[in-house]
Amino acid sequence: MKKQLVNNKLRAGLCICLALTSYPLFASEHAPVPAESSWIAVRDNIGQFVSKRPPKEERLFHSEIIEKKIKEVKQMLTNPYLAWMFENCFPNTLDTTVHYRTQDGEDDTFVYTGDIHAMWLRDSGAQVWPYVLFANEDADLKKMIRGVILRQWKCINIDPYANGFNDGPTGGPWMNDLTDMKPELHERKYEIDSLCYPLRLAYHYWEVTGDASIFGEEWLEAIGNIVKTFREQQRKDSPGPYTFQRKTERQLDTMSNNGYGHPVKPVGLIVSSFRPSDDASTYQFLIPANFFAVTSLRKAARILSEVNQKQELADECTALADEVAQALDQYATFNHPQYGTIYAFEVDGFGNQLFMDDANVPSLLAMPYLGDVDVNNPIYQNTRRFVWSEDNPYFFKGTAGEGIGGPHIGYDMIWPMSIMMKAFTSQDDEEIASCIRMLMKTDAGTGFMHESFHKNDPDKFTRPWFAWQNTLFGELILKLIQDGKLDLLNQIK
Repeated sequence: MKKQLVNNKLRAGLCICLALTSYPLFASEHAPVPAESSWIAVRDNIGQFVSKRPPKEERLFHSEIIEKKIKEVKQMLTNPYLAWMFENCFPNTLDTTVHYRTQDGEDDTFVYTGDIHAMWLRDSGAQVWPYVLFANEDADLKKMIRGVILRQWKCINIDPYANGFNDGPTGGPWMNDLTDMKPELHERKYEIDSLCYPLRLAYHYWEVTGDASIFGEEWLEAIGNIVKTFREQQRKDSPGPYTFQRKTERQLDTMSNNGYGHPVKPVGLIVSSFRPSDDASTYQFLIPANFFAVTSLRKAARILSEVNQKQELADECTALADEVAQALDQYATFNHPQYGTIYAFEVDGFGNQLFMDDANVPSLLAMPYLGDVDVNNPIYQNTRRFVWSEDNPYFFKGTAGEGIGGPHIGYDMIWPMSIMMKAFTSQDDEEIASCIRMLMKTDAGTGFMHESFHKNDPDKFTRPWFAWQNTLFGELILKLIQDGKLDLLNQIK
């Protein structure tokens, strides 16, 4: 579908439709949908793109400092389409997914992932991440982010093996999964990154604001549960307490071997039964997730030592991080005949290795974005060349764009998140510009990011309301401006 001008009467009707992008009307969780007539990029009488944010009175959370930043960035960007996309995307988490309140006198924030009305530990930690830098300039924003962190501690303490949570004991569509489901859980797929993202967010918030009030008894219980879970999933003495099976036609929505998955050899790495895509791992030592665990445990150790004076638990976190790091040195790499030494995506400790990358974060491509490896690390650079090539089975290249997808959606569906991660980790201006240009040309005229789009047809996409990808796009634009790349952005046509 082509972007086009519309008359005032049609535009008025479209604006009503566009406001509905906050609701899951147009896409299921997995099925690609064709573009609808409401996806037209609408201009007003003077040629300015019409904001697709909900009306002010319908936005879930308001932040003066974020509104000020949006206006500032729009004035800086000379490409009107890019400015319009930033305006739509950057506040999308605040506008449509944040439910802030107080509970027992404490800040409490429940964050939808978008068109799925549940809170993922991973998604919620990523969705509010770029707002942390502004927390000291807006007391309400600070309280909202603080509420996310406190809610995440509560979720971990309900069940550290769960990835998605309900807003209360409401039950949900996966209550019949063969695992230890509770009514507070939306889904119980155990993923390492679900326990790392809250640590990343809390550490960042503490560094920026100096507010250590988030590290109370709930935090101490949560970090105890995290360490316990990671130890159990090293599987040194037994497969551990976690199993998962689901009645499904999707192979990667369930696990083999009575719910324990592919066997692993206990070598010090941590099992991640599922990937950040919520797909089951093939070989359960997921390498980018193990790198994420190392840096997250080191952050936790510093907090425990400096804030809580819990040196014994801090030392336990450090020892576990050291053990995993040493195992990564021994088991994570492979001497590829074309690319040199690269990181495998998954290994099992027996010598089996899987070579691919998935678009979801943590991924091999995204490791420097998370701070898990240095961007100049030669093994990472070799790996980066591998994953952005057709030697990665989930790299797709077509007439509309190129990027990494994954089995969660399937063949030929590129995730904008992978294009953003390429830009985040790039040191080449031409490459960055190419990524931004591609993101602008594959939004199907909606002004928003989607979960995925078809390599030859961006009008075929999944999930029109996926707040993490939207906010991440805003984060990328802000980072490029901060890095002195405004002129580069303004040269993009």
